[in-house]
Amino acid sequence: MLKMLARRLLLGLITVIIVSIIIFSGVEFLPGDACTAFLERDAFGKLLENCRESLGLNAGAVQRYIYWAFGVVQGDLGVAANGLTSIAELVGDRLKNSLFLAGCSLSIGVPLAIFLGVVTGLWRDRPVDLFFSTSAIFAMTIPEFVSATVLILIFSVWLGWLPGIVVVSASAPVHEFFPEIILPMIVLAMVMTAHILRMVRSSVIDVMTSDYIQMATLKGTPYWHMVLHHVLPNALLPAINVVALTIAWLLGGVVVIEVVFNYPGLGRMMIEAISDRDLPVVQAIALIVATVYVGVNLAADITTMLANPKLRTLHTRSK
Repeated sequence: MLKMLARRLLLGLITVIIVSIIIFSGVEFLPGDACTAFLERDAFGKLLENCRESLGLNAGAVQRYIYWAFGVVQGDLGVAANGLTSIAELVGDRLKNSLFLAGCSLSIGVPLAIFLGVVTGLWRDRPVDLFFSTSAIFAMTIPEFVSATVLILIFSVWLGWLPGIVVVSASAPVHEFFPEIILPMIVLAMVMTAHILRMVRSSVIDVMTSDYIQMATLKGTPYWHMVLHHVLPNALLPAINVVALTIAWLLGGVVVIEVVFNYPGLGRMMIEAISDRDLPVVQAIALIVATVYVGVNLAADITTMLANPKLRTLHTRSK
């Protein structure tokens, strides 16, 4: 078991290193650099040379990557294009806000999706299943900016119940984001609920039609005892990876939501950095999102392996 865990951790580390190389290379191949973006029309002559020297851009690409990578390991993401502001300071509050929004959305979306997935799976092809399954398909197919716009129109413009945009500063305490955060939270929860619901529903249906459940039914096992002790533990295992992918998507795919609602998170910061040609900030945010994505999926694989007795048995036999 420990050997398999160590192997997964090693693969995750290698993946992060490869991703960091791809991110650095992608930024490297873009026309211009941080100095030309910051100096704009003054990007020539001695001023440009001094800027590149102060940011270490005169060194070779390999040397700069190694220097950047060692800095990241030590928690130093470098400085912004202006050469004055630490990227770690810029990213800190924005990452906190994105994590807060993701956590609130998960706290609503995941329990609701699991509950509805179990209900629709147990009452397959009944009115409750048809209603929620159809609603999930619509929620998955409608783009986030469309559902966000509709919610703003209804609850902010027509009814006036909730704010349509977030006006709180990025450095404000998280409790000050209420009630502005409610609409973005609902939009994100709708999307994740739809995906997880369909996975849980399919898993419940597969387990209910399995041989050992049919045998338990023939033996007279009480229905709800069978559901709670046999169906749910086996049906919820496949949902772990879907939840992990949803968490990773929340940090990397909420760019549209943060822009629509003016939410001061990591995704909106990346859009602003791209608009300002602040390449060091873009590079740092891309690495953070990629690392979180790999880490969450790695945690999901390990959790699935520890929770699934079949995988533990196969690993024990392989020894």
